Amino acid sequence: MSDGVFNPKPSLKYASTIGLQAGAVGAFVSTIQNALGKHSNGAMGFVTRTGGTIGFFAAMGATFALTESIVANQRQTNDAFNGATGACAAGFLAGIRARSIPMAVGSCVVLGAAMGTFDYSGQLVGEKGETREEKRRKFFKYPPKPLIENTPE
Repeated sequence: MSDGVFNPKPSLKYASTIGLQAGAVGAFVSTIQNALGKHSNGAMGFVTRTGGTIGFFAAMGATFALTESIVANQRQTNDAFNGATGACAAGFLAGIRARSIPMAVGSCVVLGAAMGTFDYSGQLVGEKGETREEKRRKFFKYPPKPLIENTPE
């Protein structure tokens, strides 16, 4: 990315990876919802009562990743617009879950703007092309050079 050469993303692999990771986060959130609620379902309540959260998180993550990678591959660029379109698609999905087109459009705008701003500012803040080794060399101090060099005579 930093050298100006576009590397295409494998869309399905990327979407499935992000979808699984988002599903794991959804399982955690579902577990917290289950633990804080009063019910008689026991420990399996995180799947039976609040299990829709797991699928929703996985669907939003996969939708974001798939849309982002397809847009990036079509445009052959890595910029903030790709993340904004992915977040817009995920936000639209959130609005559709709430069964409201105005909420879907609003979620699309809000998430798209937030992710686009985040991606855009992330590209402005960091120094491009700096490798891990260069960062490490800058971070650690080196012993000072001696004022007088000892030369063997």
